[in-house]
Amino acid sequence: MKKLLSAVSLFSLLLLPGLLSAQLGNFGRNKPNYDNFDFKVYQSPNFELYTYLNNQEWLEDFLNDSEEWYRVHQRVLNDTIDFRNPLIIYANHADFQQTNAINGAIGTGTGGVTEAFKNRVIMPVAHTNQQTHHVLGHELVHAFQYDMVIRGDSTSLRDLGNLPLWMVEGLAEYLSIGAVDPFTAMWMRDAVLNDDVPSLKDLNSGKYFPYRYGQAFWAFVTGLRGDEVIAPYFRASAKLGLEKATPIVLGYSLEDLSKLWEESLRKTYGPYVGEVKEDRNVGRELISREENGGRINVAPEISPNGKYLIFLSEKDLFSIDLFLADARSGKIIRKIRTSTASGHVDDLSYIENSGTWSPDSKQFAYTVVAKGQNALVIADVDKGKAVRKIFPEGIPAFVDPAWSPDGKYVLVSGLVEGQSDLYLINLRTEKVSRLTNDEYSEVHPHWSADGQKIYFSTDRRSIQDKNRPFGAYRFNLAEYDIVSGQSRDFSVFPGADNLNPVEGADGKLYFLSNRDGFRNIYRFDPASEKVEQLTDLITGVSGITHHAPAMSMDRRNNRLVYTYFNQRGYRIYGALTDRLEAREVPADSVDFSPATLPRLNPRAPLVVDRLLADMEQEVVLSEGAIKEVPYRPQFKIDYAAGSAGAGVGNNPLFGTTTGLAGGVQLLASDILGNNQLFGNLALNGEITDFGGSVAWLNRKTRLNYGFSLSRVPFRSFASLAPRLDTLQISEDQFVEVGNAPYLIQRLYQNQIGAFAQFPFSTTLRLEGSVSGSIFTNRVDEYARFFDPVSGFPLNSPGVPERRRDLESESFVLGRAGLSLVGDNSNFGLTAPIRGQRFRVGAERFLGEFNFTALDVDYRRYLYFGKGTVALRALHYGRYGGNGNDLFPLYLGSPWYIRGLQANNIVPILEANGRNINELIGSKLLVGNLEVRVPFTGPKPLALVKSGILFSDLNLFVDGGVAFTEFSQFNGPVFTLDRNGEPLINEVTGEPFIARPGVMPIVTAGVSARVNVFGSVIVEPYLARPLLEGGTWQFGLNLLPGW
Repeated sequence: MKKLLSAVSLFSLLLLPGLLSAQLGNFGRNKPNYDNFDFKVYQSPNFELYTYLNNQEWLEDFLNDSEEWYRVHQRVLNDTIDFRNPLIIYANHADFQQTNAINGAIGTGTGGVTEAFKNRVIMPVAHTNQQTHHVLGHELVHAFQYDMVIRGDSTSLRDLGNLPLWMVEGLAEYLSIGAVDPFTAMWMRDAVLNDDVPSLKDLNSGKYFPYRYGQAFWAFVTGLRGDEVIAPYFRASAKLGLEKATPIVLGYSLEDLSKLWEESLRKTYGPYVGEVKEDRNVGRELISREENGGRINVAPEISPNGKYLIFLSEKDLFSIDLFLADARSGKIIRKIRTSTASGHVDDLSYIENSGTWSPDSKQFAYTVVAKGQNALVIADVDKGKAVRKIFPEGIPAFVDPAWSPDGKYVLVSGLVEGQSDLYLINLRTEKVSRLTNDEYSEVHPHWSADGQKIYFSTDRRSIQDKNRPFGAYRFNLAEYDIVSGQSRDFSVFPGADNLNPVEGADGKLYFLSNRDGFRNIYRFDPASEKVEQLTDLITGVSGITHHAPAMSMDRRNNRLVYTYFNQRGYRIYGALTDRLEAREVPADSVDFSPATLPRLNPRAPLVVDRLLADMEQEVVLSEGAIKEVPYRPQFKIDYAAGSAGAGVGNNPLFGTTTGLAGGVQLLASDILGNNQLFGNLALNGEITDFGGSVAWLNRKTRLNYGFSLSRVPFRSFASLAPRLDTLQISEDQFVEVGNAPYLIQRLYQNQIGAFAQFPFSTTLRLEGSVSGSIFTNRVDEYARFFDPVSGFPLNSPGVPERRRDLESESFVLGRAGLSLVGDNSNFGLTAPIRGQRFRVGAERFLGEFNFTALDVDYRRYLYFGKGTVALRALHYGRYGGNGNDLFPLYLGSPWYIRGLQANNIVPILEANGRNINELIGSKLLVGNLEVRVPFTGPKPLALVKSGILFSDLNLFVDGGVAFTEFSQFNGPVFTLDRNGEPLINEVTGEPFIARPGVMPIVTAGVSARVNVFGSVIVEPYLARPLLEGGTWQFGLNLLPGW
């Protein structure tokens, strides 16, 4: 009995979290908290604002804007949020990426997030007043959407699943922008131009950008039935689904509505496209998806000598990177290493940003996110790598760097305390000088050739003149005089967005404008104030967003390079300015009619555009409407799930059995997400199998730490040898029966622990934990009576049940571990396909088991176009003390080596003079090589395009050894007698072998990994041991590829 308990207890230890994590390895990127933000809380009538910005004027303006958006959305959606909605606002995007209110990583392209459980709006101050205004309005739509569905009369959280993403995001765009939008109209013209108008069903495919097409859809729907249909249609779609809700609310079947939608797009934009289905491009195409780029090729910057071009692209599939190309031919020369893979840089700042060349065309400067703030990185173009990184003092966030003509300064648009201004960075001293200090947004700065003036775009006139069409801040052109420190505005296309000014050799300004609802290149002469239109594109010149820079100038040759939007992607063109067909246009000519989204019914009552236009008139909150209040954590449940069940069954061996099963999982946090509480309660079997855990995690500082308590039951079964027994069937009557008793052992782990993690960057961390556990046993013996003659079980209601408790054991185990973990890999369809991962760690066990476990795991993924060569070297071993007494590790686990299933490998090993004991030990050395080919999945990555089935095909070689003592590499270890001599088997005359000698064992084979809807990865494989007589073995893995 004692041996049985010991074996079961030792085996159960393999399931402990510490050992499991050490063997399988926990990887993944980090989300460091570089800064400790001191949030203050302010209340207005409908909002509770959490921010650490120290700018009272900005605070009042922001809450005023929030209340205005609340008024707009409340009127349209006919809903009232009956609590002060939380707004968590960060000073800039780099700070926002550190938020704890959202658990997952936040990419550069995420402008804001609204979460459902606490209805929190979490966002940064954007670099322009307009972007902050728009993102706030967009996210508050989501706050109303969640309130309408989750807290609705006949809907709940699960009904959100009935709403397609394009419908949700499209409504947020429509209510925050309106039905007149040059940017979305450009996307729709592109669809008509390229005969790529999607049906409503097509919008679910992920091929079409949900924001743009969703906005156009809502403009189309309200253009049929009016804006009053928005709330009932949204609620009905959440409750019933789009297909059932459409005929009830709109009076059309979804199929007929889809046909009408396609027809409306063609009818609205067909006249602008014309009969010839091609755009009126100017210049030469340099970078395209078909030839040498990706789908996204943006922010082109041509060198001052006119020879080179640097641009941003995702041409290598996994991330946005900088690429150097020949400015004449477009031939890619090299990739500029941005250090994002190494961890020195967390992210590239690329959404509304560009870089800048040094005057000698030898260096290139660009903006990155590093250590929780923006940094200016200077790269040596010839070497293709960064040579310097500058953290400008006092400017935590900046965009649009511009190198001065004398090479001494870099000019940036910096964001400080909610306000964007122009700053100069002295490259020799790194000293920062502030040029402007006002409430206006100043972006896209550009030096004049003599270095005496700075041209830029600003929303100053829009704010001063209260010229905000549909509530939006518009940008005009301006110049700043370096000597006088004065600025002046140019009166060009008032009410339009005039962006990205660059100076030509002729001293004139070239810029982008949407003044006629399109997006084209214009030329402005500051001396004569003459304006000329240089392009007449059907789609337009644009970056990823409307405000992104998309053009640069080679002054020496008067040559422009620009980003052209086409086929839902971005191409780069180059053109000599003297070859552009210039035509003069009035400086006050502004007409947004072509930017109107599709509307078929001119009499449909429209409310949204009027409400947005009214936002131009400031509505100032009354004095005392904003008040500062103390911070309260407001701990609430973020997530709760549970299940329960009960069953009664009859088994000829075990008799009638009753079981319970169920569990509850809870996640709670404070309003900022700095503290989290995890709870898990589970019952599986009888009431004695109850288990649970609770953990608290503090994430406020860079050092994340927490504590845990848990009780985990491990249940196992064992049968004892049959024996004769006596059964009492009445007060004085006994019968002889057979009894084949079975045991149920329960090992309870009662643990208290502490854990901590310190991320050095997004790719490197140090993690540690300590715990103490008391293991207690309970062993129950149950009788299974049977007829000793026939062997039939005696399992009738008249046969009493017999159960007895056996003597149990308990022991104590302490554990402390420390690991260094790195991971900069990119995950493919079913496994990592680029980068590397590593873990170097040690765990010390004390108590009943006293040993040290070492874990060294290195993985490298070499990506080659359509495939990856993956390499892994792994060692896990127990050293010292009584670690060898623990249940041995098995090398034949398919996680280590595939094709060594115990029931099949034994005869193969024996035929080669080896035995199964060579596959077990307290230490493992494993090496793996795998060629991974994405088979089905997204077209840019996989060989066969599929939007449903994601799979890889793999060729592999696995190998390794299992051992307990290093001396096993020299041959078998013999059992010794009391004199230290080998103990001889008297029958065979050979020494008894305590541990076999070890040699590597290698298998090779093929496998296919299939990602089953993101829930589990299944890997069927065929593997063959590379031994004489080795046969193909089939197996199955249920883990992602290593």
